[in-house]
Amino acid sequence: MSGTSTLQHRARKRFGQNFLHDRRVIERIVDAIDPRPGQSIVEIGPGQAALTRELVRRAGHITAIEIDRDLAAWLREQFTPEQLTLVEADALKLDWSSLAAQPLRVVGNLPYNISSPLLFRLMEFAERVIDQHFMLQKEVVDRMVAPPGSKTYGRLSVMIQVRYRLTKLFDVPRGAFNPPPKVTSSIVRMVPRPTAELPAIDFGCFGRVVAAAFNQRRKILRNALSDVAGEDAFRAAGVDPLARAETLAVDDFVRLARAVEDAPAAG
Repeated sequence: MSGTSTLQHRARKRFGQNFLHDRRVIERIVDAIDPRPGQSIVEIGPGQAALTRELVRRAGHITAIEIDRDLAAWLREQFTPEQLTLVEADALKLDWSSLAAQPLRVVGNLPYNISSPLLFRLMEFAERVIDQHFMLQKEVVDRMVAPPGSKTYGRLSVMIQVRYRLTKLFDVPRGAFNPPPKVTSSIVRMVPRPTAELPAIDFGCFGRVVAAAFNQRRKILRNALSDVAGEDAFRAAGVDPLARAETLAVDDFVRLARAVEDAPAAG
């Protein structure tokens, strides 16, 4: 490393900062990622470099995206340009295609306040990604991997599962962070599904159908989707209009979205 100065940095609520410090947890996360030299690894929110140091040690070089200018300045002191390419930017606004000269491996301890928007943002560039390993609020990860019929199954579950293969790896206790967050965290692995595996649908239409179905999840689908799907769409998809959204599998939503594309909307 090019520098070893200690950082006097107060976690900033507006950036959702909680810094990981537990060595055993850090090593377990990096073991799960298994970074190798020559891979294009991008870390979102390196913060105080807890994961960054171990990623650099194993891979030789990574790219990191940091929004906090004070942390960015400190990180430049800690690593040489050969070890770390630092992008000072908001990961939500970043043009991810600018980083994707070769397929990316994306990692990060994601701030809870932007986790869902960032997951949807990254979905736009999924074809350029090998895998993603994220630390997120346990509740968010549980929703991501939830099966149909469970209490946590919802819009996020369907939208993420249609695009990725997901594995919840392990939970991370609050005490592993400074300051400790109010909730437990979890590590999730997300592997984009190959293009050949993706359903032939308009994903914009798919997203509208899923959002409308779960917007009022207590309603039967016929009522929840009254502005989106007519009876002919339900028949074509083989979906019961009296069912509720949480009972439908991802493939059911795919068929329904395809039928909505093909059939006139309810008037």
